[in-house]
Amino acid sequence: MSYNVLVVDDSKTARMMLAKTLRISGLQINEVFMAENGARALEILQENWIDLVLTDLHMPVMSGMDMIEKMASDGLLSSLPVVVITSDASQLRMQELQERGVRDYLCKPVRPEHVKKTVEDILKGTT
Repeated sequence: MSYNVLVVDDSKTARMMLAKTLRISGLQINEVFMAENGARALEILQENWIDLVLTDLHMPVMSGMDMIEKMASDGLLSSLPVVVITSDASQLRMQELQERGVRDYLCKPVRPEHVKKTVEDILKGTT
């Protein structure tokens, strides 16, 4: 089985780095979709089958938290795993994300091997 992943970050460099990490990870990645903010990510989610979302929190137009809240209200978080990649690693923020249904989080700067392990665990159903 191959997977479609959505990468959401306002930094083009971060999006490209995550996409490259996914492509060379050895995981069965079919396609990597990219969005520069939460609003665009929600459009992509409506138009495409996505198996996993990797998102930043702090973005213009629509933040990652606003996107997550919209996904939760639409019932998407129960079936679509989300991993937050953020520099805001406070205990309160992490608890808030988990209460909303976020599957996991990674702290910036992320290391490729951490991205690979987290994505692999989620896609294989071990998280």
